[in-house]
Amino acid sequence: MKAVGLIVEYNPLHNGHLYHIQKAKELTNADIVIAVMSGPFLQRGEPAVVSKWHRADMALQHGIDLVIELPYVFATQHAEIFAYGAIRLLDSLRCDFICFGSESGDIQSFYNAYSLLEENKTSYEQSLKAFMTEGNSYPKAASLAFLQLKEKKMAMPDLSKPNNMLGFQYVKAVRSLKLAIQLVTITRKDANYHDTDFSSETIASATSIRKQLLDAKSSRETIAPYIPAHTSAILKAFQMEYGVYMQWENYWPYLKFRLLQTKADELSGIYEVEEGLEHRLLASIKKAESFHHFLTLVKTKRYTWTRLQRICTHILTNTQKTDIKKMSEPTYIRLLGSTASGRLYLKEKKKAFLLPVVSKLSSFHNKQIALDSKAAAIYSLGAPLSFQQKLTKLEYSQPPIMK
Repeated sequence: MKAVGLIVEYNPLHNGHLYHIQKAKELTNADIVIAVMSGPFLQRGEPAVVSKWHRADMALQHGIDLVIELPYVFATQHAEIFAYGAIRLLDSLRCDFICFGSESGDIQSFYNAYSLLEENKTSYEQSLKAFMTEGNSYPKAASLAFLQLKEKKMAMPDLSKPNNMLGFQYVKAVRSLKLAIQLVTITRKDANYHDTDFSSETIASATSIRKQLLDAKSSRETIAPYIPAHTSAILKAFQMEYGVYMQWENYWPYLKFRLLQTKADELSGIYEVEEGLEHRLLASIKKAESFHHFLTLVKTKRYTWTRLQRICTHILTNTQKTDIKKMSEPTYIRLLGSTASGRLYLKEKKKAFLLPVVSKLSSFHNKQIALDSKAAAIYSLGAPLSFQQKLTKLEYSQPPIMK
């Protein structure tokens, strides 16, 4: 059996994701599709609107055969580490292909970019450092440094675009690790990653869908044309069962408490808190009236909104720099769900897997999975008090979903 891997968040799964799944199958002629999916907290430092179990259910309803969890230590990271962890897991499951969406849509352009940066690594790193010194954020500095190397004769992706940057990191991980995986990219269709409004009749960005979903004045019918019926049903079921959709404002009292009772030297030990940012965080928390207001006060040219959200996630989970340094490689494959075809693949390929497959949490213990469990427990705090224990219990009692 041939497998194509997708790196996803499904926050929530929408029509653009359906297109991605369908094209991945079509372009690779794979027998099954494997999704490595972020857990409760995501790459942009946000809580997922619904639990990983509900999002895994969405995936299995719409063409995914195996859903595994991208551990917290990789899921809440900048593009390079996020991509590295996901690629490592898909390789551990012996995927033959990886298909990703990009603004470029040309896989050769990504190979060109990787070769160019490898050949000019020293000058690229010097330019990157110089642009960072000028106060630019890392993504902006990386894009500017790459532009200085860019050769007009060769097709190159625009690395200022978020999906192109992620795609480049997937290529970098596969090439630097010398993996046999074949990479395929499809052009992102109709909606851009950061779009906050609907610009198409059938495909919208997850950002714009979440904006409507979390708007108390908006009807769920507004997003109906942009998501499959099963996604709509699962979103409705989650809200009815837990009373809310998850968003940062739900966690604001907990974040505020953490910061108000933490000293600057303690805060400096939290992962990604650097360059004296702890003082800015502690000064701003005393003035802020909401999470959005807090980030507005803290944000600078150097620190993107996304990076600050990730830092806040690490503060909320009390994730230390020393914790992350000890977890540079994935150590397990956490199975969230499978179809009959997915289970057949597991049976056929199991002896070739590079990591143990974990389907029962109580049967596997290590620091990396303990961090996942802590993140899941803290994620449950975003629900009303009467529902928190029920949501926490899912982490330990929910078996992989079978379709």
